[in-house]
Amino acid sequence: MTFTRRTFATLALAATFAGAGAMVHAEDDGVKKLAIQISDNADGTYQKALNVAANFARSMSEAGEMYEIEIVAFNAGLNILREDKSPVMDRINSFAQSMPDVTFSACNNTITGMTKKEGKAPPITPHAQIVPGGVTRLMELDAMGYFVIRP
Repeated sequence: MTFTRRTFATLALAATFAGAGAMVHAEDDGVKKLAIQISDNADGTYQKALNVAANFARSMSEAGEMYEIEIVAFNAGLNILREDKSPVMDRINSFAQSMPDVTFSACNNTITGMTKKEGKAPPITPHAQIVPGGVTRLMELDAMGYFVIRP
């Protein structure tokens, strides 16, 4: 592959802007931020996600660090936030009461699909905020400096 000066200049310019964007993205406000994706309907995934959140919160608290955790549920993973189906609803209620820096987000796209399929809206815990889309929310969180994981 042969590079012309124009191609090289274009690539160099693109790399410069990409680097600048990464630097803006990496701005540190001192708050440790973790986003946890839940997109499958498996009790093991639910337990792992909540364990990760609890362990992260505990370690940040013990270190005297400020933190924020957001658990984003979409697709089949939305069942973790359904009051009628979640096998971990007791833990979610406990998190909501004892860990104010942990929030839950439920994907409205998934809620809409479940509503069409089931003929009624699924009962989502009041501890969850409804977001337009789960993937979109994860992208927003990533842009805000959250480290996004999927247990």
